Amino acid sequence: MTTMLKKKDWSTLTRRALTATEIVANLAKLEGWSLSGDGANVAIEKTYHFANYYETISFVNALAFIANAQDHHPDLSVHYNRCVVRLNTHDVHGISSTDFECATRFDALVAL
Repeated sequence: MTTMLKKKDWSTLTRRALTATEIVANLAKLEGWSLSGDGANVAIEKTYHFANYYETISFVNALAFIANAQDHHPDLSVHYNRCVVRLNTHDVHGISSTDFECATRFDALVAL
């Protein structure tokens, strides 16, 4: 099984909230992602645009498959021709490297 689809086991891994400097550096590596919210509600967010509802839902289904394998589930706002994806790590009360790892994987879905 590819590492993209292999289920993460968080019991063997530790996560921490990234510093502001680390967040800015990681955001610079991603296209279209921005910082949203503040405090414990801070997240990274991106809106993906599609031609129609079918393409939007296809993206959401593929994203859900990856999110489940990563055991890291984003907040989604699904509309006819777009999906807003919002990532943060609840157990660290902020943004972790896991959020950026998932963002990269989600971006790969639309790069195909």
